[in-house]
Amino acid sequence: MPAWILITFASAFLQNLRSVLQKHLKGRMGTTGATFVRFGYGVPFALTYLAVLHYGLGRPLPVPDGAFAFWAVIGAFAQIAATFLLVHLFSFRNFAVGTAYSRTEPAQAALIALVLFGETITVPTLMAILVSVLGVMLISVARTALTLPSLFTSVFSRTALIGLLSGLFFGVSGIAYRSASLALQPSLPAPDSVMQASYTLVVVILVQTFAMLFWMLWRDRAELRRVGAAWKIGILVGFVGATASFGWFTAMTLQQVAVVKALAQVEMLFTFASSVFFFKEKINRLEVAGCVLIVAGVLLLLVV
Repeated sequence: MPAWILITFASAFLQNLRSVLQKHLKGRMGTTGATFVRFGYGVPFALTYLAVLHYGLGRPLPVPDGAFAFWAVIGAFAQIAATFLLVHLFSFRNFAVGTAYSRTEPAQAALIALVLFGETITVPTLMAILVSVLGVMLISVARTALTLPSLFTSVFSRTALIGLLSGLFFGVSGIAYRSASLALQPSLPAPDSVMQASYTLVVVILVQTFAMLFWMLWRDRAELRRVGAAWKIGILVGFVGATASFGWFTAMTLQQVAVVKALAQVEMLFTFASSVFFFKEKINRLEVAGCVLIVAGVLLLLVV
């Protein structure tokens, strides 16, 4: 079994665990603080991974260039926006449904690749996009009267648009991170995907931390104090988040973003389990059907 598949499964589990912890933090702080915890408390762990690789295992540092810096910054801010919207979405719907909205990310990433890099959309890819959108539409009307007009207008509801926008930014960040990692000039004769991923993670998470820290110092110092008070859970979120990101970056260096993210839909299994057994939330049949369609749609990308 290819290494990127095992890494993707592990990263999906860790990402779900991170989302569970962030939803829990929403009761202690606002959306901005719960988003910052993901990055700020992850810095020590990201630096540790890079130090172990470089000083402990003797792997040389890659050489960055202008292309790396450009894509790293784009990815950093896109991920901030995506995470903020996802955490905000938890205020409107339950945990599993909120996460499902953003799971259109692989299909959106395929569209982004078409626009930015001229990649063609095959028939299976188009089918995946349509099935995923149908899933979002079902989720949007799951708690209202289901009619044909409401099904088509539901995709423009507030919660649906927030979820779709979160998935869009996650798709942008994934493509940007892969581009940044591949832009690094390796110091070894052959590319070192693990070192490239670790180096990219450190740069990105530092950009994210300083950007959000500056924002809270300027606009919301009370939120920053709440972040500090929640340091015990914050450290756990930082560790899980940094480890998951390290896995994502490595997998996306080894494989195309859309394919990695398609396989990552296994996260929805962990998400449903967390929603039902941890948060004690109820999910109706239409919401289950919508989530299944989203997962089925993005898994079609595996046959592209």
